[in-house]
Amino acid sequence: MFRIEKDSLGEKQIPEEVLYGIHSVRAIENFPGNSLFPIEWYKSVGITKQACYNTYRKFRTAAEAKFGNNLTFKIINADILNALTVAAREVSDGAHYDHFIIPAVQGGAGTSINMNINEIITNSALLITGHKCGEYTFIDPLEHANIYQSTNDVIPTALTVAVMKLLQSLEGKINMLRQKVEELEKKSREMLRPGYTQLQAAVPSSFGILFSTYNEALSRDWWRVSKCSERIKQVNLGGGAIGTGLSLPRFFIMEVVPELRKLTGLPLAHSENLSDATSNFDKWVEIHATLKAHAVNLEKMSSDLRLLASDFAGERTISIPDRQVGSSIMPGKINPVIPEFVISAAHKIYSNDVLISSLSGQGTLELNAYLPVIGTAVIESINLLISCNNTLLNNLFTGLIINETAGYEAVINSPSVTTALNPHIGYHKATELARLMKDKKINIFEANSVLKIIDDSKLKTILEPGNLLKLGFSLDDL
Repeated sequence: MFRIEKDSLGEKQIPEEVLYGIHSVRAIENFPGNSLFPIEWYKSVGITKQACYNTYRKFRTAAEAKFGNNLTFKIINADILNALTVAAREVSDGAHYDHFIIPAVQGGAGTSINMNINEIITNSALLITGHKCGEYTFIDPLEHANIYQSTNDVIPTALTVAVMKLLQSLEGKINMLRQKVEELEKKSREMLRPGYTQLQAAVPSSFGILFSTYNEALSRDWWRVSKCSERIKQVNLGGGAIGTGLSLPRFFIMEVVPELRKLTGLPLAHSENLSDATSNFDKWVEIHATLKAHAVNLEKMSSDLRLLASDFAGERTISIPDRQVGSSIMPGKINPVIPEFVISAAHKIYSNDVLISSLSGQGTLELNAYLPVIGTAVIESINLLISCNNTLLNNLFTGLIINETAGYEAVINSPSVTTALNPHIGYHKATELARLMKDKKINIFEANSVLKIIDDSKLKTILEPGNLLKLGFSLDDL
């Protein structure tokens, strides 16, 4: 069964029971594809419209108090407004998402997003008030559901709401991962391992120092992400089509953002320049750069641990948990799937960064038509980073094993350990030890027992973890 809906372009048959309408159907005819629009953004449009309806209710009350029965403009009655508010709340809870049919990749600056949700809210409100879907003479998607709104202020504001909520989650996930890495740092502070530069063994280090580098990087990431909401908190809700507020009550313009702030609990602020907030998207470029920096750090640590746990490493100084069978043909093969997932996600985020930067620059005069793709990319990147932090915490760092014995033996077998002797015997004598170690494949104690360059007890003292790892040497050490 179908219903007939009309717009300025003509008529369309719409399935009788669906909550979307003619505007949504025209959009999917124009934008074929199945790129999924983020549910977080969908839900945030619902709460943004709820703020608009609440603010309209206050405006109507103020207007009635001032003019009584002498109002010179038409107002929405209480029953319709209440039904719209309930329907918007349903959307903000994620209801009716299966009736949102617009793909993420689209044209039109988000008008199709706005109209699909207007139709969902309208038809849900019609059902609430005892009418049928499509009976727009009672409740209309434009006259009622879209009251005092524009796509160009509602949809970007809703994106800000969605992103701020996701950033709160990401901030917490980063800190949880950081705390786990800090535990490993403290536990392994004096567990020796060789340092490596350019994939060659370098001077002695420790597992604690390695994990401290990850801890510091995650601390920076946590701090930067915690500042992102401050960078994007100014919204253009109430600005209308291009930020001038044309055809909107000043009361509504001034009150709608505080109402949204109250509903969401987020530190949203009314932009001091609504036209700027409507036309310029550099804030998304800025915060995504922070997300990209975090992705870089996650890739670096994942790549490091994958290498240290690989078969190329010989006797592994680090073992990462076995998480799934690695081959359909090679029995017993286990692959480093967690680092591979993180590295793959990081590169997806890098590509999103290019997309966001280039399309933000494509904004033209008063508006950027590419908000849907930009916003979808921002949300995708945050969700990927949340997933990366989760799986690194639960599936890699939890269960990671440090082979302290293998680490120590790698240090004393590496010719570069002789660097620690430079202040005591000089570069050339240390080179003799290093050459013998390399030629005979023996450790530093065995090489010194042959060459007798330094007293054995002093050599042991120099090579104690506390001495190898302290910052520089003092005159008392000589």
